[in-house]
Amino acid sequence: MLTDRQIQAIRARFRIFERKIYLNSCSQGALSDAVQAGMEDYIASWHEQGSPWELWVECYEEARTAFAQFINASPDEVAIVTSVSAGINGVASALNFHERKKIVMGEFEFPTMGHVWLGQRVRGAEVQFVEAEGNSIPAANYEKMVDRNTCLVPLTHVCFKNGFRSDVAAITQIAHRSGALVMLDDYQDCGTRPVDVKAMDLDFFVTGTLKYLLGPPGLAFMYVRKELISSLAPTVTGWFGQADPFAYDPKLFALSPTSRRFESGSPSVPNVYAAIPGFQLLQEIGMENVAGHVKKLAQSLLRCARDLGARAKTPADSAGPLVVLQCKDSALLVQKLAQSNIVASNRHDGLRISFHVYNTLDDVKTVAEVLKKNIDLMVLDPASVGSYD
Repeated sequence: MLTDRQIQAIRARFRIFERKIYLNSCSQGALSDAVQAGMEDYIASWHEQGSPWELWVECYEEARTAFAQFINASPDEVAIVTSVSAGINGVASALNFHERKKIVMGEFEFPTMGHVWLGQRVRGAEVQFVEAEGNSIPAANYEKMVDRNTCLVPLTHVCFKNGFRSDVAAITQIAHRSGALVMLDDYQDCGTRPVDVKAMDLDFFVTGTLKYLLGPPGLAFMYVRKELISSLAPTVTGWFGQADPFAYDPKLFALSPTSRRFESGSPSVPNVYAAIPGFQLLQEIGMENVAGHVKKLAQSLLRCARDLGARAKTPADSAGPLVVLQCKDSALLVQKLAQSNIVASNRHDGLRISFHVYNTLDDVKTVAEVLKKNIDLMVLDPASVGSYD
């Protein structure tokens, strides 16, 4: 576990904490000195060399390798895209819905996932949503719907609106038993704990840099299991998806034999420069250390909520990083927190507090004090005991 001194040293690398308590990593990670330096390196290369594309492409490939190592994949299994939406659309364009028509996903998915697959209905896809039971979706609910007509099961790792963590292992087994593919959306978790796409037996894995990976918006990564790549020919493509982008031949369509076939236009070079230091910083800290610290913070806030009698939408045993508390007016509560220099967010009736390695137990205590003062904005849980002081 990280010591208090180590946490404070990490926190000092994020200037926002000089002015605010930042608890909104579920929307955008805080900016570190390392990531800022990466951006400055890109600007310097542009100033000094004008158009050093060989250097920039080298950095681009360095990012691919770094992310592959981060998730225990090979670089050939990783595509670099501008957004998770772009990656999912590339996969969608490569699938046909002749023999297997069904896309089965939980109703806790981020809207992008629903929108992309609903957009495939004109090509024959049949989209079905697995219903929740309160603030969770039991794996057994997938088993009732996934069958031999299922093509793909998209799966959020952590729900953006309530912090529920899916049972990835169980749902993946259900899907694979029926011959369906699994796509894990790890955007609300990647960067807070170790990731091993091989151990999880995933077919696709998508995430972006702007949240817990501590990078900028405009960059995302997609893993495609090596055995699948050659069977998928995306029609959403571009010159960087070709075997030789620099052949400059508009009459030749020859997709890359690697996951790069899911890429399209010119790479987002500034964001690549900023993303790599984010990976490196997390790996220096150690992902097991990050996970342990985040869990401690999430559990602390959930205990405070119980003591206040406040209703949590997030399961009581959550390891984080996202804790969501049910509110009568979540937008107003976000404003109340902002008045105390606390940055948080809301979705529907939920106040979202998201933790990362730079947060502290003092942050939790400060949030709890604001919640106590504004308990009239919270939905109370009769099962909880209001004993917080």
